[in-house]
Amino acid sequence: MSAIPRPPIPYETRYEFEEEGEQETCAQLLHTLRGISTTTYADSGHATRSVHAKSHGLLRGRLQVLDNLAPELAQGLFSTPGAYDVVMRISTIPGDILDDNVSVPRGMAVKVLGVPGTQLSSLEPDNGEPAASTQDFVLVNGPAFLAPTAKKFLGSLKLLAGTTDKVPRLKQALSTVLQGAEKALEAVGGESATLKSLGGHPETHVLGETYYSQAPILYGAYMAKVALVPVSPELAALTGAPVDLDGKPDGLREAVAAFFARHAATWETRIQLCRDIDSMPLEDASVVWPEADSPYLPVARITAPPQAGWSEALSRAIDDGMAFSPWHGVLAHRPLGSIMRVRKAAYAMSARFRFERTGNIVREPRDLDHFPAS
Repeated sequence: MSAIPRPPIPYETRYEFEEEGEQETCAQLLHTLRGISTTTYADSGHATRSVHAKSHGLLRGRLQVLDNLAPELAQGLFSTPGAYDVVMRISTIPGDILDDNVSVPRGMAVKVLGVPGTQLSSLEPDNGEPAASTQDFVLVNGPAFLAPTAKKFLGSLKLLAGTTDKVPRLKQALSTVLQGAEKALEAVGGESATLKSLGGHPETHVLGETYYSQAPILYGAYMAKVALVPVSPELAALTGAPVDLDGKPDGLREAVAAFFARHAATWETRIQLCRDIDSMPLEDASVVWPEADSPYLPVARITAPPQAGWSEALSRAIDDGMAFSPWHGVLAHRPLGSIMRVRKAAYAMSARFRFERTGNIVREPRDLDHFPAS
């Protein structure tokens, strides 16, 4: 018989504290990210994201908040039952567009449209019209962040930045070696986030992954992490499933398109509430919050119907025309901790870099009326 979890802890400002030299860290982070974008733009003539540049799935869906949520779960966006259109972008972490044989961690960005509540910030120009109200969740397929703090993250990012514009074939060869090392480690019950981040991620289907916020957010009166879990049978069957990438530089994209040509997909949005600030800290994003003490609990479902999955038209609309950020959202879900604080300026810089060069108007979508069908 499992123990009843202790109640969630209400947020207090004292749980957050600025890291020493955090402003300088943020400045160096922006410099490093801009360097990645500048390099890839010079190579390709096309402005892409500083990280998570390559998309593998571009989807539309519908988020349905569950009925009869417990009071501690009925917070912010999830405070009342309702349905919202969503845009979903599946990607991998590098800032350059690589062959999928360079297998690295995957990301899922979700933009929820028409969300009630006061917005945290907006990239949109002041044209006299109220900005569209959205809530973004930026997720990665691992329960905790690679680095504990912003300063440590900067060191990891510099390592990643150093591989930008290097020989693609060498990256593929290195990835093969790292995948073998990771497979051997997992065979004895371990795993390495570092090996995965450098190219050792197993070649598995991107749709079978569980995606996590990794760093915490405000959850109304409380603090929480977010997860998106595949639950429809066809989707859940892809968890850990191998995908053939041999001779397929865009094999992940092709796998997503093949799935959505025949199937719908449903994910469950789950929340892990902070119930012990010592074992579930805000300022060390590398700590996996123990699920034995605070399980992830369902608050909503996202369903995506059969659709194209990826296309050039969708890429122009989403890759080129949209920005995703943990800081696109409502006050009730403000990002928490040093990793999230430095992300605010980083995501804004990356979006400005792209939009200044593509000529796109910086504007959050209000609806999916003009969303490409294919």
